[in-house]
Amino acid sequence: MAAVPVWSVDPRTGKRREQVAVEATAEEVDTAVRAAHAARGALADRAVRSAFLRTAAAGLEAARDGLIETADAETALGPVRLTGELARTGYQLRAFADIVDEGAFLDVVINHPDDTATPPIPDLRRYKVPLGVVAVYCASNFPFAFSVAGGDTASALAAGCPVVVKAHPDHPALSELVAKVLRRAAAEHGIPEGVVGLVHGFRAGIDLIEHPSVAAAGFTGSIRGGRALFDAAAARPVPIPFHGELGSLNPVLVTQAAAAERGEAIGVGLAGSMTLGVGQFCVKPGLVLVPSGAAGDGLVKALTDAVSDTEAGVLLDHRMRDDFIAGVAERAKLPDVDSPVTPGAGGEHSVSAGFLAVPAARLAEEGAYDQLLEECFGPVTVVARYADEDEAAGVLSRLPGNLTATVQLSAEEAAGQGRGAELLAELTPLAGRVVVNAWPTGVAVAPAQHHGGPYPATTSTSTSVGGTAIERWLRPVAYQNAPAALLPVELTDENPLGLPRRFNGVLER
Repeated sequence: MAAVPVWSVDPRTGKRREQVAVEATAEEVDTAVRAAHAARGALADRAVRSAFLRTAAAGLEAARDGLIETADAETALGPVRLTGELARTGYQLRAFADIVDEGAFLDVVINHPDDTATPPIPDLRRYKVPLGVVAVYCASNFPFAFSVAGGDTASALAAGCPVVVKAHPDHPALSELVAKVLRRAAAEHGIPEGVVGLVHGFRAGIDLIEHPSVAAAGFTGSIRGGRALFDAAAARPVPIPFHGELGSLNPVLVTQAAAAERGEAIGVGLAGSMTLGVGQFCVKPGLVLVPSGAAGDGLVKALTDAVSDTEAGVLLDHRMRDDFIAGVAERAKLPDVDSPVTPGAGGEHSVSAGFLAVPAARLAEEGAYDQLLEECFGPVTVVARYADEDEAAGVLSRLPGNLTATVQLSAEEAAGQGRGAELLAELTPLAGRVVVNAWPTGVAVAPAQHHGGPYPATTSTSTSVGGTAIERWLRPVAYQNAPAALLPVELTDENPLGLPRRFNGVLER
């Protein structure tokens, strides 16, 4: 079979830039997975893999100019956005290095024997060990932070798991460059370069998830693609965990009091959030419940003015552009749907931002308007005008799982007067992150962060951002009555590594 070339394409023109690689065959996927599997032992020393992560961060920063130039040529996201994203990626790598150094992620628990307990407790010692090779599927819209050196890779390496990355076709040249940086960093610490594998091609993604030596997978992308891989992971002779981020509408509820108090500011903020990155953020607000009446009118006017001033932008590839134009056109044809600012084609290779408006009552019942409750990737949102609280609640009750849900409250409601707490409780079942008086775009890399949510936002209850993302690639194991001379050093009474642990019920730091 002839090799299938992998091309780097400029989304601003639709023209090929260069051939980067060829699509990986099943044999080449097997070679990459075997090399990663063989590199597991080199990650066993926490000090080594912590140093590796820090060196990788420094290497990305040292190569910044070339990386950003290539990323911009392949994604059209712009140097300012990409510079910030690369800085975030370096910070994330160092944050996981700190987690590795601290050691709390090992979750060490030791119980000495207790014959007085019912039933008696034997000597038990528990901690977490790495799963093995992790398959990472890159996102289109974050060529650094959710790609070859992104959160899935960083957290997997921190856990002690080698990775094989399936590159995204929208930035193959950048993927190759970043993989080289990571491999150089690995070599500096005596780690085989195979600890970070890279493959291209749709079929390679299927071969990867089906490989018997792959122990888990992380994915960021579409519902259709993610669900296919999720099903493949479950259908294996030995099923594996699949942590997929698939899609999210990210609803926003604006209360009557909030719209009356600061409707103009909310409208301007919404415009900035929904058009950020040409609407290509996974946490873009795609549905906004706004009260009917004068207060809501002021918000919609401010939104109209702000979105009208937004320049046309280039999406990540022409397929996404075609899907966006077709999707908004189909939605706009529905009865009672208006386009105060019409989204669609902004030029031969670009799109223009806009929003659709519809009575919330249309969305409260199943039917032709269900499409408005589905994510549309690009700079568009749906403004649903509700007549009363029950109508708004009826729409929220129909929504699937989301990454985020946002509520805009008045000052009094935020202070505990009114239904503020009740609204938070209503939104909590819908999303993994509930935002109050802010906007969901912008996902901070922080210990308390949660970037996940009920299906279809994600296929598991874990997060792909923040320190606890490392937990996806670990499993607990307990040793019972194991002689001290045979125990892993992490589980000895003496605790020579100074690990945080729970020792006979007492938390030791």
